[in-house]
Amino acid sequence: MEEKERLVLDVMRKAGKPLRPGDIAKISGLDSDEVSKIIRSLKEKGEVISPKRCYYSPAK
Repeated sequence: MEEKERLVLDVMRKAGKPLRPGDIAKISGLDSDEVSKIIRSLKEKGEVISPKRCYYSPAK
């Protein structure tokens, strides 16, 4: 897993609730387009779920 993927997952875990990509970008300091790509990659790997539209949280 890449460093940025770990960072995005850590932000999600610490929040304790589903977040939008824009919220993750603000907290992590990453670009929102980059966060969206990372989330897409993590979803394909089964690391992230979307409990409701446009919100994401860790699968575990």
